[in-house]
Amino acid sequence: MSDGDTPGPTGVWIAVDVGTVRVGVARSDPRGVLAVPVATLARDVRGGRDLAQLRDLVTEYEAVGVVVGLPRTLAGREGASAEMARDYGAQLAALVAPRPVEFLDERLTTVSAQRKLHQNGVRGRAGRTLIDQAAAVELLQHWLDARP
Repeated sequence: MSDGDTPGPTGVWIAVDVGTVRVGVARSDPRGVLAVPVATLARDVRGGRDLAQLRDLVTEYEAVGVVVGLPRTLAGREGASAEMARDYGAQLAALVAPRPVEFLDERLTTVSAQRKLHQNGVRGRAGRTLIDQAAAVELLQHWLDARP
C-alpha cells in the first residue's frame, strides 16, 4: 500500500470514499483516463459485507488497483477518520491482493461533489447516496489526472 506517490499500472482503477455510514465507489475507464460513478455501499463494520462487495466489484471490472480516500485535516494532519480509512484500506488490500491499494488525500472532495450536485439540482435524501459516489469520482479523477 502506498500514499499515491508512484503511478500504478494502467487499466481500470476503483476509488473508494469511505464514510462511517456509506462507501462511495467509482471506477475509471480501461485506459485510466475518465472516472465514473459505480455505487454507494452501506458500511457493514461488523459483517464486512461492503468489503466483500468491493472485492466483487474489483473482480467484475478486472481492476488493476484501488485508490482509497484519506481524509486529512485542512492542516494536512491525519485524525480518527484517516485512521479509519487506513484500516479499511488494509482490510481491502488483503481481499484484493496482489492488486495495489493506494491512498490519496481527499480533502474537500465531498464538498466539491456536494457543490456540483447542488448546481445540478440534486438535493435531499437522494443526494446523500449520490454525494458519496461523486466524491469517489472526484478522488479518482484527481488521482488519474496527477499520474505522469
